[in-house]
Amino acid sequence: MIRLKPVTKENIEDVLALRVREDQKGFVISTAESLAKAYVYSETAYPFAVYEEEMLVGFIMMGFYAVKNYYTLWEFMIDHRYQNRGYGRQALQLGMQYVWDHFGAVDIYTGVAPGNTVARHLYESVGFASTGLVELGMEEMRYKK
Repeated sequence: MIRLKPVTKENIEDVLALRVREDQKGFVISTAESLAKAYVYSETAYPFAVYEEEMLVGFIMMGFYAVKNYYTLWEFMIDHRYQNRGYGRQALQLGMQYVWDHFGAVDIYTGVAPGNTVARHLYESVGFASTGLVELGMEEMRYKK
């Protein structure tokens, strides 16, 4: 059973040790960079450690993008040791559920880098679709509830 837990002093070292596969490094920033963003944007960033039972398998950060007035899947990664087991889809759905439950959001946005077919496939599998907008080298995708 996948669940989201806050990043705390008890699990931060393990969260910082999460890594993606070598071929994914150009698409995903480190959890240290993500947590730095979460600290700076603490009022609008919602970071979580992703657990399968008591085993840490990934990291997800939802957020509110005030410039565009919408909620986002901001950062997301499943550790290379735990990919291709369905954890990503479940974690993504839990992150989206958090935004719906806590903020009443209808649409959730994210960006996908060109060539990141793994992320594109995952996002499309839960209902995200391209909006056709490309900004800062990222293609915008939206989930409409």
